[in-house]
Parts: sequence; structure tokens; C-alpha cells
Amino acid sequence: MLLSLVDLIVLLCFAAQFAIAGYYFYLLYWLSELPPVEAQQPPLPDELPRVLVQLPVYNEPTVVERALASAGALDWPRDRLRIQLLDDSTDLTSDIAVHAIARLRKDGVDAEHVRRPDRTGFKAGALAAGMALDDAPYVAVFDADFVPPPDWLKRTMAAMLANPKAAFVQTRIEWGNGEHNWLTRAQRLMQDSHFAVEQDVRARRGVPFQFNGTGGIWRRAAVEEAGGWSHDTLSEDLDLVLRTHLKGWGGVFLMEPHVVGELPQNVDDFRVQQSRWSKGFVQVARKLLLPIWSSDLSGEAKFTTTVALGQQLVFPVLVVGAVGLVISSFGHGGLPGFFRFLLWLWFVAALFILFASTWGAFRRLQRGTLGRYVATALSVPGVIGYLAAANAGAIVGAAFGKKTEFTRTPKTGA
Repeated sequence: MLLSLVDLIVLLCFAAQFAIAGYYFYLLYWLSELPPVEAQQPPLPDELPRVLVQLPVYNEPTVVERALASAGALDWPRDRLRIQLLDDSTDLTSDIAVHAIARLRKDGVDAEHVRRPDRTGFKAGALAAGMALDDAPYVAVFDADFVPPPDWLKRTMAAMLANPKAAFVQTRIEWGNGEHNWLTRAQRLMQDSHFAVEQDVRARRGVPFQFNGTGGIWRRAAVEEAGGWSHDTLSEDLDLVLRTHLKGWGGVFLMEPHVVGELPQNVDDFRVQQSRWSKGFVQVARKLLLPIWSSDLSGEAKFTTTVALGQQLVFPVLVVGAVGLVISSFGHGGLPGFFRFLLWLWFVAALFILFASTWGAFRRLQRGTLGRYVATALSVPGVIGYLAAANAGAIVGAAFGKKTEFTRTPKTGA
């Protein structure tokens, strides 16, 4: 009886992973079917709207000055641009920021240093507090380590204004330290696939896709209609995206222009970052999956959103499935033939998805030689295996409603 239960658990683990594989086959199919994106930028109107640029920071002295300088260099009429530094810092970041903001003001930039008495709501709370101080109809968001090019705002606003039902525009992220070590190269490869395959396909198919928390711009009307920023999950950006979609809004994704950010450079920082993201996705799933399935969204949108939210559970599923296979093998005196077949099928599907989803992005973004690609791609399964072992418990805890504090990823200014 106990062995039969173990076999059932293993079977369910395989089923969950094949469902996620089906999601990636969906992405790869549409990637091959969708026509090339037109590079022509829609024109901007003569009368440009006011834009608020928000820079949420917390104890980030190595990057705050650069963040303010890059925001101040954005090409937009000075009388229609305001920059808010949403500063919850408790270290010398605030002292550095005072002087950087003074320099911007001296150059004619409308820059504001917003300080709160406490960090209520963390990043989401800071963004909401900043929006309450300004009524600009469009709000751009950059994390402290992200640097946009000067023409970023004109190009994203052109896309926003050309799509009146777009709640937000998200741009691709490039990584300034992508070549730092094997870990950053592996992360960059996975992130390239996320942007060049997952984000691009979902956006063009008109189904919900992720706002990445930075390098994007929001339409205030959509944010307010959806209820504003909420801090009851660790993925406040994804939460807001789905709530705007439930209100009938959409989004736009742009491969260009891109913004330049920073990847975690050591395993511990990477694990903490991924744990926060994974727990946040599971929390959003707990909060919004039922409203999504009871909404008027298409079946395609419901499927892709469900799997995208639930794919974080692949980490504990991998651990449980591997342990179950070992127990089943011992109990049966060898691995049952059906499980051997499923294991080979899983292995082939995983290899195909890994290489099919990353090779196209690697070539599209001209990352290097075939040898460099193979060496980087072969490191990805090890990274995923490490995350499965390290974060499985925390993800299961989030699925059962365990609350955890927002943990910032350290920045070096790379």
C-alpha cells in the first residue's frame, strides 16, 4: 500500500513537470510561427505628457548616484519630467543622494528626495507613497542598479501612447556583469531566454506576461483601476500585472531599447534572490489563480498564466520526484519499466527545451561562439538542481501561506 502511494506521488511529479514542458513547447511553437517584429517606432505627439520616474532604493550607496544621474539624463522636456528617489535607506546612501539630487536640481532637473518614517510595504509601499505625491499620468520605475539610455523614455512612451489599452511597457534587460564568472553567464543565458522567448511570445500572443519590476513604465489609470500597488506578496509587480489584466488592460514588451542591470555574482546572493522570486510567484498564485480562472480571460491566457505561476513549484517537485524514484526502485527491486520510459521521455524533453529555448536567444543577442554557448548551457542544469535543493522548503512554505520579509539583493555597481 505504501509503495503504491509512493508510485502515485512519482507519477504526479512527472505529470506536473510534463505540464511545464508543455508550456515551453507552446512558447517554442509560437516563437517559430510569429512574424518578425517591425522595428519602426511609432511617432510621438507634439504635446508630450508628464512622466514621473521612480527610483526605489534601500542601503545602496554604490549605485544611487549613478541611478540618479542616468534618470536625469533621460531625453524628455524638463518641465514634463519629475524624478523621485524613494529612499528607505538607513546607511550613507541618503547622504550620497542629497548631493546627487542637488546637482540634478542645479542642472534644471526636477528631482525629489522622498523619505518615509519606516519601510512599510517595502518596495511596493515606497512606489505607492511616491505616486501619492505626484499626479503624473505615466510612471517609470528603475531599481537602483539599472541604467537606461538617454532615449529610453521617448521610445517606451512612443509604444505606450500607440497602445491606449497598455497598462505598462516592459523593456529587455541587459547585464553589465554578464561575463563576470560562470554563474553570471548561466544566469544571463536563462534571462536571455526569458526575454527573447517567454516575454516576447506571451506579449505578442496577448496573454499576461511579467513586469520585471524595473526598466518599464506604467499608466497611472490602469494602476489605479486595478487597486494600486499591493505589498501582500513578494512579487508586487506580477501581482499588479495580473490585476490590470483582470480589468481588461494589456502590456507591451520591447526588445529595444534595453536597460543595463546587475546579476548576483555569488551563489548565496543568487539563491536569496531566486528564493524571493519563487516565493513571490507562489504567493501571487495563491492570491489570484481563482479570480483568473473565473474571469473572462481566454483559455490560452488562463493556461499560460497558471503554468507560469506554478512553474516555481518545479523545484520541490524535482526533489520529491527524485526521492520517490529512489524509494520506488528499492521497493520494486529495480525501477519499473513505465517509470524508466517516463524518465527517458523527461530527459529528452528537458534537453530539447533547454537547448531550443536558449540557443535562439543566444544567437539573437550575439553572445558569442558555439563553444561558449555549449559550455554555458551545460552549466544551467547544475544551477537548476542547486536551486531545487536550496529553495524547495521555502517554496512549499509560501504555498501554505508562510510570510517572509523582503530581502534585497546586494549591489556592487558592476
